[in-house]
Amino acid sequence: MAKISIFGIGYVGVVAAACLAKDGHQVIAVDVDQGKIDAINNGQSPIVENGLDALVSEVVKAGRLTATSDVQFAIDKSEASFVCVGTPSAPDGSVGLNYVAEVCDNIGQALANKATFHSVIIRSTIVPGSTETTCIPTLETASGKTAGQDFGIGYYPEFLRESTAIADYYDPGLIVFGALEDRTAAILTALNADLNCKIHIVDVRTAEMVKYTSNTWRAVKVTFANEIGNIAKSCGLDGQTVMEILCSDSKVNMSPYFMRPGFAFGGSCLPKDVRALRHLAEVNATPAPLLEAVLEANERQIAKAEAMVARSAARKVGFVGISFKPGTDDMRESPLAELASRLIKSGIGVEIYDPFVHEAYANENSTAGRGNDVVPDLKHRLVPKLQELIDRSDAIVVGNIYKDTVAALGDASKSKPMVDLTRINRDLVTGGGYDGICW
Repeated sequence: MAKISIFGIGYVGVVAAACLAKDGHQVIAVDVDQGKIDAINNGQSPIVENGLDALVSEVVKAGRLTATSDVQFAIDKSEASFVCVGTPSAPDGSVGLNYVAEVCDNIGQALANKATFHSVIIRSTIVPGSTETTCIPTLETASGKTAGQDFGIGYYPEFLRESTAIADYYDPGLIVFGALEDRTAAILTALNADLNCKIHIVDVRTAEMVKYTSNTWRAVKVTFANEIGNIAKSCGLDGQTVMEILCSDSKVNMSPYFMRPGFAFGGSCLPKDVRALRHLAEVNATPAPLLEAVLEANERQIAKAEAMVARSAARKVGFVGISFKPGTDDMRESPLAELASRLIKSGIGVEIYDPFVHEAYANENSTAGRGNDVVPDLKHRLVPKLQELIDRSDAIVVGNIYKDTVAALGDASKSKPMVDLTRINRDLVTGGGYDGICW
């Protein structure tokens, strides 16, 4: 079994730490946020994710997962480190490497005091060339050592989806990584050896590019499905039926999850990664009109939803869902949060039913409201019961589907204006007070 330190107790870091510990590895999670450290050491997940609370509790009790802010301790007690910190967009749209560089500097300083070989494996999403131009120089300068000789370097992207992360970890659709030397490649191969998925071992830059290609492709698919849905609706057709038929052709390896007309994409990956890839294309003087169109079309989908709410003439709107997708409390670049923010600024009252965001606040998680920078007084806008939200609203905006809300929302659609961005029922089409964004 391996000894691994995980730098960054965010979404990717805590899921990876818990799953590695479940597999029998000894894991140390490292962060500067004392609230996250305390949560882990108390056997609690600092984020809301299906099955993660129980898993963290299990592996902490077993003594295989601990958390600390002590970088030197973590490096000394492990043989490999995963860097899992965020890479938010810079003001010009490029990938933000400040957190990655800071962690690499901290790790490098600790490596300077370690005599044995240690592998540093980047899992943060970074554009091709970033490991070579930022991570390696930072590590070498801080440690006084040479990458590929005195310490190992690898890039190992993750493809976890929020709300299904643990299942994705154990049943991956793609495994790819790159390494400068054999020892790091061997560690990563061993960690993935028991998973039922082909392992792609490539150069570091290719591994970086695969991650961006994957995220951008998902963003493109969402946008394409929305455009088809909008055009189909303008012709009096059902866009979801059109796309379901298209997706039935399994030979082209389409993912029905993304090829489903609905609302805009959001979250911690797709928006910033499309921006970063577009910026990379600009730097390399390579035209990328589709990437421009993806971001423009996504913005237009939000504007379309705003116009739909305006047509309802509601002065108080109830949102069903505010996180970027159901099953998570993550609000990073949530299009629903952006829509709510615009309505609030226009003078419309907004209340929200979101069981996962509500749970995070109710549990007093240190990360409650994570990623929200647009909805003011979020905590006080949350309504714990759906029926209460329906009764108090002039109109309902359905952004996320939760199975136990479908019946009540179906009833509400008969008597109250409803803007449906996700489709609660395939039998419902635009008409009367019900307005589906793509059907």
